[in-house]
Amino acid sequence: MVERLAGSKPFDLVVIGGGATGLGVAVDAAARGLSVALFEADDFAKGTSSRATKLLHGGVRYLAQGNIALVREALHERGTVLRNAPHLARPLAFVMPLYGARGAWIDRWFYGAGLKAYDWLAAREGLADTEHLDRARTVAALPGVRRDRLVGGIRYWDGQFDDARLALALARTAEDLGTVVLNRCRVTGLLRQATGNRRVAGVVVDELERGRRLEVGARCVVNATGVWVDAVRRLDDPTSRALVSPSQGIHLVVDSDFLPGDQALLIPRTGDGRVLFAVPWLGKVVLGTTDTPRDDLALEPRALDEEIAFVLDESARYLDRAPRLMDVRSIWGGLRPLVRHGDEVVAVTKALSREHTVLVSPSGLVTVTGGKWTTYRAMAEDVLEICMTRAGLPVRPAGRTQHLPLHGAGQRAAGATDPDPLSQGNPTVDRPYGTDAAAVEALPGAGRWLAPGLSEAMVRFAVRHEFARQVEDVLARRNRLLFLDARAAADAAPAVAAVMADELGPAFAAAASTRAFIALAHQYLPPAAAATATTGGPPAMSAALETGAPATDGIVST
Repeated sequence: MVERLAGSKPFDLVVIGGGATGLGVAVDAAARGLSVALFEADDFAKGTSSRATKLLHGGVRYLAQGNIALVREALHERGTVLRNAPHLARPLAFVMPLYGARGAWIDRWFYGAGLKAYDWLAAREGLADTEHLDRARTVAALPGVRRDRLVGGIRYWDGQFDDARLALALARTAEDLGTVVLNRCRVTGLLRQATGNRRVAGVVVDELERGRRLEVGARCVVNATGVWVDAVRRLDDPTSRALVSPSQGIHLVVDSDFLPGDQALLIPRTGDGRVLFAVPWLGKVVLGTTDTPRDDLALEPRALDEEIAFVLDESARYLDRAPRLMDVRSIWGGLRPLVRHGDEVVAVTKALSREHTVLVSPSGLVTVTGGKWTTYRAMAEDVLEICMTRAGLPVRPAGRTQHLPLHGAGQRAAGATDPDPLSQGNPTVDRPYGTDAAAVEALPGAGRWLAPGLSEAMVRFAVRHEFARQVEDVLARRNRLLFLDARAAADAAPAVAAVMADELGPAFAAAASTRAFIALAHQYLPPAAAATATTGGPPAMSAALETGAPATDGIVST
């Protein structure tokens, strides 16, 4: 793909940013027959797009705010994702427990009526009807729920997905459609027309792996870099005011025995007005999330002590077995790109809009930010409409992605769906890979497990077909082990690096990539556990941190 850039004609569209929004724009444009190149400075979904709560949802809170149009659109798009990526997404039941006789009666009426309206807005995209549950059915649905004063519950349906794998499916779909899709290619400047109004006419790209600088022409450039859009906007105009106000959300991951079963727990209003989820995901339970204003734009945002305490304290109020810090397998956070309203500085980020914003600068640079994973496809259509009407892109009809199965979905998207692509059972190859499963199984090492749910063949497939260039790419996003169990991921790193070295050859710095990943994995551990791992914890982890080499053969039996 890098070679395709050398001496190429200007593309119709260059997209900066390989998260949900940028990848969605690239797929939409390529599906319309436009020539497209996309550049990601790090790895696809490295930022916010791999750190979501893994939910496809219409936004119950927006319904309470009266934003009917946004909820209706999101519910429609929820259905589109479930159809177009059945190997990566599934319906998920949420149960809201009700406590105390008087409070439960009020909540049952208030939330029950709202969720019935939610069902009505979904119309043909509805997944199942909202139900009122008695105490026994609530306990059966949520075996780990706290039962003191529990009187019943309300069950409704939304969707769940694997965010990083969906981003990868978008990248591979764009590739299938002829797009140049490159990670580890940082846009460091903008090209201008030599004469006239000096409109943006392309980008300057540093290809980080081989140290090359490339100039890539384009009729239109889209800035889709999430919370980092202001940095690109300043390449265009150094006087640009900040568009984004970042907000941090964190998640804690614990073992599934804290909430057995396959239904999620939802608390719509915690003590400070936030929403709390306990969601089964890939054999673990994800607890979260928070909404904390941030002034910095860290690529790896660290959870604050008070955020961790908040999630643990609130979880203890609703789970029969209260999770402690020592029970946490992984802690991860992401920055939401919330859009500022004019010059207003909003202290409470819950008040900011999560709808997306599309701006066109005087030079023609198109910037998109805000929004959420569920509506990535609709956001892409809006961006392309702006590119065609205001930024000089050739006019092509919309709607090409409405029924476009994403890579790996095959013909299943048109009819039957995977019965449980995110089940809590033993990992299966076809769950994340869909129609690519046979190709994975055909590679060397298909039966050689490097960690639970990760075979040698999967690592080889990630390198050959999924753009993986570093150990982190495999263990954080091609496989989700870092987000599920940071210690297990660190222990698996040397074995993963050895396979990658066999695939990539001498140019791959296996020891350095291993050390970098293990240092990163320490940031995902609870504070006390991270300190132990660094100062004499488990031998495999400590040895690998010091040398980048495995302390054993790196094989973990399932």
